[in-house]
Amino acid sequence: MSDTRHATDLPTTIAHLNHTAVYASDRQLSAEFLAAVLGLEVGAPFGPFLPVDLGNGVTLDYYEMTAEPIQSQHYAFLVPDERFDGMIDRLEALGVTYYADPNHTRPGRVNDLFGGRGAYFDDPDGHNMEIMTRPYARP
Repeated sequence: MSDTRHATDLPTTIAHLNHTAVYASDRQLSAEFLAAVLGLEVGAPFGPFLPVDLGNGVTLDYYEMTAEPIQSQHYAFLVPDERFDGMIDRLEALGVTYYADPNHTRPGRVNDLFGGRGAYFDDPDGHNMEIMTRPYARP
C-alpha cells in the first residue's frame, strides 16, 4: 500500500506537551489555588493525581508528596489579554502578592514585556507561577 498523504496532512510539530506532574504538599489545596486564579476547574482524581485542565490539551497533574520538601519550579501560562485583569483581581482577593519580575522585587505591579502584560506569584508550595499575555520573543 502506498502512502498517498500530502505534505499538508503531515504533523507540523514533533511533540506536544500532554501533561506534567506538579509536586505539592497538599494536592487539593494547590490544584484549587491555581484553578481559582486562572478561572478553571479541578478535574476528577486520576490515580494519585489531581488534574487541572488548561484547556489546550495539557493538564497539570498535582501529585501529593509529603516525604520530602517540594523543590520550587517555574510554570508560565500564556493567557488571553481579556482575562488577565480577572486573574489579577483573583490574586488580590486571595491575598496573594504578585510581582512584575521573576525575582519578586517589584510587588503589586505587572510588566509590559513584548507588548503584553505579565505577573509572577507563588503558589502554596512556592512554585513561581507566571501569567503573561504575549509569548516571549525568542532569538
